[in-house]
Amino acid sequence: MNLKCSNVERDFAENLRRLMAREGVTLAVLVERSGLDHRTIKRLLRGDGRPQPRTLHRLAAALGVETDELFQNPALLARRQFNRITNPAVDEVIASDPGLFANWTSAEFDELYSRVGTGGGLTAGGTREAVLAMNAKREVLHKVAVVLETDEAELLQKMVDALYERVVVTE
Repeated sequence: MNLKCSNVERDFAENLRRLMAREGVTLAVLVERSGLDHRTIKRLLRGDGRPQPRTLHRLAAALGVETDELFQNPALLARRQFNRITNPAVDEVIASDPGLFANWTSAEFDELYSRVGTGGGLTAGGTREAVLAMNAKREVLHKVAVVLETDEAELLQKMVDALYERVVVTE
């Protein structure tokens, strides 16, 4: 690895290697899927330079991931993996009722996996309760976003400010 490469370039290179391994993609396959030159990919795997936006999008598409995943901090990935291992009830609920998770983002899954119950990981019941609460919050935020785009935005802002004052003062 180039000793002059930055943390961003090192993290990118590490993530690219990790994603290739996770997907079982060799350099030759990545070249074929992305349409990029093998020298470009080898350079990025060494941590030599940052990819151009077009290159970044081609790599992400070839690996079937969001572009953000190519820049994840490896320490955060270790924490995410730990949370997923220690919360197996979440996987059970996902498998038994996938409809609860429609349109969820990776950040929402990360939030759910990071939750704990009394004495440790979530139970299936605790997971379901957390999911229902998160979905209710999503729905409220969606409604708020819609109202903020109307002529009722000022009224909503005043209501939120009043409720916020009430909560902050009582705490």
